[in-house]
Amino acid sequence: MTIKKTLTIAGSDSSGGAGLQADLKTFEEYGTYGFSAITTIVTMDPDNNWAHGVTPIDAQLVREQLKTILSGGPVDAMKTGMLGSIDIIKATREAIDKYDLKNVVIDPVMVCKGEDELIQPENAEAIRDLLLPKATITTPNLFEAGQLSGLGKLTTLDDMKKAAKKIIELGAKYVVIKGGKALESDKAIDLLYDGKEFTVYEVEKIAPSHNHGAGCTFAAAITAGLAKGLTVEEAVAKAKDFVTAAIKGGFALNEFIGPVWHGAYNKAENR
Repeated sequence: MTIKKTLTIAGSDSSGGAGLQADLKTFEEYGTYGFSAITTIVTMDPDNNWAHGVTPIDAQLVREQLKTILSGGPVDAMKTGMLGSIDIIKATREAIDKYDLKNVVIDPVMVCKGEDELIQPENAEAIRDLLLPKATITTPNLFEAGQLSGLGKLTTLDDMKKAAKKIIELGAKYVVIKGGKALESDKAIDLLYDGKEFTVYEVEKIAPSHNHGAGCTFAAAITAGLAKGLTVEEAVAKAKDFVTAAIKGGFALNEFIGPVWHGAYNKAENR
């Protein structure tokens, strides 16, 4: 038996629904061995309207984590999440180059769930310039796709297609834009583009939508799928099914957060 290895370079979400916690849960559900390099600590303050606190860690410590992980040989696939600073973005690019990492999934996290302002505006440019050229696939949501493409707010499928074309020009081999519940449609729509053809994935919107961590989970599922030998198209299709099940199985954790349930696809609660 050979267990495939997957890596997330991402922030920590203490609520457990998103960030590296979501990634590791997803990796496990796919039957892969997950590593994590922590880049950022994200907290939420229930005494201050659940305001987010975002604290990047030192980039050298990220490098040391990656050295620890990759000293045992290459991983089969990797993803990024919240990176926190330009220096951490540079450290991530250094590791991709030094260890010649393959199946690179760049999830260009720019906002926290429930927020609509860039966490660190200067990071968007660094992600665009340093990481997208190394991406097997990048997985922006509507807001992130609007930022990366320079098109601003995206509200229709046609807007998504225009943004996807511009993002491919930045160097990614594939892009899948996560329309999710934010798109002006009665469907939850994701759009895959390979530079030539568009593929649309859609399901009925789920209500109530406990979707905290859905984006991280989707990108992690693609990562694990690639590690297991799926094509990009196959990995995205399975990830769509995985995250749809996770949202359907989501629950209210507290008055602010409703996380997805990562065990829903495999019915882990019934084991």
